[in-house]
Amino acid sequence: MQLTKETFDLLDRIENELEPIFKKISRIALQNQQSMLDAFQAERIGTHHFQTTTGYGYCDLGRDALERVFARVFKAESALVRQQLVSGTHAIACAVLGNLTPQDELLIGSGFPYETLMGVLGLDADKLETISATAGFKVRVVPLLSDGSINLSALTAAINERTKMVLFQRSCGYSERPSLSLDRLEPAFTALKRKNPTAAIFVDNCYGEFVETKEPLEIGADLIAGSLIKNPGGCLIPSGGYIVGRKRLVEKAAERLYVPRIGGAIGPSLVNLQLFFQGFFEAPHRVGEMVKGAALAAKLFESVGLKVAPLPDAIRTDIIQKIYFNKADALIAFCQAVQKNSPVESDVLPIPAEMPGYVHHVIMGGGTFISGATSEFSADAPITPPYIAFLQGGLSYTQIKLSLAGILQSCYQSSTR
Repeated sequence: MQLTKETFDLLDRIENELEPIFKKISRIALQNQQSMLDAFQAERIGTHHFQTTTGYGYCDLGRDALERVFARVFKAESALVRQQLVSGTHAIACAVLGNLTPQDELLIGSGFPYETLMGVLGLDADKLETISATAGFKVRVVPLLSDGSINLSALTAAINERTKMVLFQRSCGYSERPSLSLDRLEPAFTALKRKNPTAAIFVDNCYGEFVETKEPLEIGADLIAGSLIKNPGGCLIPSGGYIVGRKRLVEKAAERLYVPRIGGAIGPSLVNLQLFFQGFFEAPHRVGEMVKGAALAAKLFESVGLKVAPLPDAIRTDIIQKIYFNKADALIAFCQAVQKNSPVESDVLPIPAEMPGYVHHVIMGGGTFISGATSEFSADAPITPPYIAFLQGGLSYTQIKLSLAGILQSCYQSSTR
């Protein structure tokens, strides 16, 4: 597609308006990059750590060093960073199921979780509590307030001596609620610890890593987990997940992933670890580029009359940008335009389809070098009202800018809005 001067002039004007926001994002990225550099240097990372291993994976020096770097960066006692974890949901499931027994209770403090986790826990959208069919523990959901904030009084009233873990989902998932900043989470963590000091606070950290200058463990969380093909992978790590936090909680998760009494001592690095080290090192910069791209997208699509959330000048806690449409066809056309303006498989036409773990048909647009990597430029959406595209990621700000320009022309010159 030939991009017009009018399109670039619009983008240039919007960029000028966003310059103060971009400077703040760059400062956050710089601070997070410094923490990353310090961790690599403290662990004396060298090329000898980049080797693969096979078999059981005993004494994998590179894997162990990578986990020490993760622990330093996230300010944790221990880390489990494994190629055998295939998604964020898989990592979260291991953390929950590995640490809870039928005598325990899981309290969810951020409303209903992401759709794939609903299936893991056996939750239905019309039930606020259930018994997990997977492991037999009790699950209770504390809904958010009408403005999307944490219902602190209800949450502290709900926690009891049986509650062994309280789960928070940092990002919005496929919901309209705002993502939860660390400033909003910290008072909840403090209140919960005061009421039940032994309950572990666990944060689904997907999409939130390196967007702020702190991570959840620094404000009172005990455990976090996420995917390596999202923020912490730096658009280079080809697969995997991480679980980071208190040592005993991480080891229980490792025993769920592998086997009891052996846990994290096994697990070979079948893929060259250089990609894992380099991807993690680049993550703060890449995330900064993604957040700038999200702000640009918000301002751009707001300028053509679409509802967006967060707003362009919002302080962000994750990389997700919501864009609202008035009908399904417009939403589908937008996600197809994302695919068309991607570097890989731009000639492929995505269509809504059933997806394992999801209630509604879902469309996923984005030609990515790593299959399904939402850290690269992508948009996905359930085909149900309100019709929201969840846009995120990007290899670089320049790529995001060019792709957004192409999407603008694709969608608005053909009247698909």
